[in-house]
Amino acid sequence: MNARAQRRRRETDELIDRVALDDLVAAQGPIEISPVAIVIAAYNERDNIAEVVGSMPKEICRQPVSLLVVVDGEDDGTGAVVRAAGHYACIAPVNRGQGAALRLGYRIAREHGARFIVTSDGDGQTDPDDLEVVLEPVISDRADFVNGSRRLGRTHGTDNVRNVGVVVFAALISLLTGTPVTDTANPIRGFRAELPAQLILEEPQYQASELLIGAIMHGCRFEERPVTMRARRAGSSNKSGNLLYGVRYGRVVLHTWLRERKRRPAQPVAA
Repeated sequence: MNARAQRRRRETDELIDRVALDDLVAAQGPIEISPVAIVIAAYNERDNIAEVVGSMPKEICRQPVSLLVVVDGEDDGTGAVVRAAGHYACIAPVNRGQGAALRLGYRIAREHGARFIVTSDGDGQTDPDDLEVVLEPVISDRADFVNGSRRLGRTHGTDNVRNVGVVVFAALISLLTGTPVTDTANPIRGFRAELPAQLILEEPQYQASELLIGAIMHGCRFEERPVTMRARRAGSSNKSGNLLYGVRYGRVVLHTWLRERKRRPAQPVAA
């Protein structure tokens, strides 16, 4: 993508973010985020989201929690369900991808009071008890970035191709970064709220590997914690087919690694 196209995409993203933020404030008033923010990106999850938000913890490591769901293009009432439950729902007017939705969520959390962020999924595949398991090393200042790992824990996923892909991409990123990684696309990740602003995050969809590689290659103290991946509660995954998903994910991994090699700082970004 050339410089002009990149600039136009950034301008478009900023406009979409502004529209979504204005709608959030108009619908729910001033945004006040607790020290811990649970950020969820959701797309067409009306059948799952009520149970998901209802199961989220009110405290993590004795810190009060706010829940923020970024709806990546509203067309089924997901946002209305979240708001009716008393939580923040930021509704983007168009579908851009999970990466763009999470970037917006990180920004809202950081700018409105959060000190720590932990991510989860909107489809019920994550265990709410695992959020504290992953975020605790960050709150205790033993780590800057913590990833959940289904391979250290367990998975109920029955797609053997996807399960093999988890192993393959973990091996690839471990080789490229020199850091052992077992699960590169787990939905549960914990970090300080300011970390995403210190990294380059530009992928609209496959943001998990971009965030992971960026954090590792900028010297963040990295850990993994065992978590459980459940079967999806209802509906079907919005991800593309296995082959296409693998090709696109691999492209993001290599692009991010090459980019970060050129800009790796002498000192860790978290320092």
